[in-house]
Amino acid sequence: QVQLAESGGGMVQPGGSLNLNCVASGSIVSINDVGWFRQAPGKQREMVALQSKVDGTEYEDSVKGRFTISRDTAKSAVSLQMNSLKPEDTAVYYCYQIVTYHSGAERWTGPYWGRGIQVTVSA
Repeated sequence: QVQLAESGGGMVQPGGSLNLNCVASGSIVSINDVGWFRQAPGKQREMVALQSKVDGTEYEDSVKGRFTISRDTAKSAVSLQMNSLKPEDTAVYYCYQIVTYHSGAERWTGPYWGRGIQVTVSA
């Protein structure tokens, strides 16, 4: 069906930058909403950035002005440019896409998650 593959995580010093990328593969017809979520140790998963065709783009308050979500429709990809990183941004980041895809002769639409990618901000 559909798989999401994330890349671009790693370790960076405070104030540094990382660019996360997520590419969807499969019998894709279209990509609808896209987003990034994160989960720090001992905490619940939270929305970082969400881009909806209907509601536009929203960011979690602590990342506004530092993170930017963008999509490449032709590549079925969504990216998250993260600047001015802080230690509190350390978490596993998950890509999220609502995908319309072919399954036999039918079309289905559903939410898909990536496996997660580690981002560590530390001196």
